[in-house]
Amino acid sequence: MLDAGTILLTLSGVFVIAFMKGGFGGGFAIVGIPLLALVMDPFQAGALLAPLFVVMDVVALRYWSPSTWSKVDLKLLLPGLLVGIAIGTIVLDHLDARAVSIAMAVITLTFAAMWFRKGGTIKPKPRSTPKAIAAGVGSGITTMVAHSGGPPLALYMLGLGLPKAIYAGTTSLFFTAGNLVKVVPWLWVAQPSAATWVLMGLSLPIIPFGVWLGWRLHERLDQAQLYRLCYLLLCVTALKLLWDGVSGYLG
Repeated sequence: MLDAGTILLTLSGVFVIAFMKGGFGGGFAIVGIPLLALVMDPFQAGALLAPLFVVMDVVALRYWSPSTWSKVDLKLLLPGLLVGIAIGTIVLDHLDARAVSIAMAVITLTFAAMWFRKGGTIKPKPRSTPKAIAAGVGSGITTMVAHSGGPPLALYMLGLGLPKAIYAGTTSLFFTAGNLVKVVPWLWVAQPSAATWVLMGLSLPIIPFGVWLGWRLHERLDQAQLYRLCYLLLCVTALKLLWDGVSGYLG
């Protein structure tokens, strides 16, 4: 039986994730997951979000048109993403999600700390095919195993110093492809309950508003502000991953 508290926290979590999708193109979904974790287990949260991610992506593509996609980067990233999702699906029951979370958190915090130590300046780095492929594979694996595909992609994309609209648009399309591929595996693995399906239906109306509001924020931020905020969100994401991993061992 669904209660008001469960519905409210679920809607709040979905709104935060939709807002992140509109403002940053995706990759920071984990920021809203703690709210869902208060009322459901991780597998049910994954089952709830898998179809909703696709809806968010469709809405977000209204704002992130093909002119905002870096096709040269997507050609390098998407094959790795598909490989990573396949690996994550196959070994979901064998990989230690706690260890994956801790490792990803440490790597992310290290790179973010290096960026802030340099004064938070945007210094574009040249593209690297091996790094792009590794980012795609890493994002695919972590999105299946640890519910967070954002850090591997963001570490690569932010390093390129792309214009803010290109960064957000490319990230949005990347996760659109990933979410379309992983929705079936997630529903198969998690097998959502009837209550979860009801929560999905209740969440649908707030998605367009959340995405639009995030996009409005994106429009107001300049390049430096957006990158600074992205790195801060990366730190929040990494700390959440670190907490999940460490608390999993302690529990």
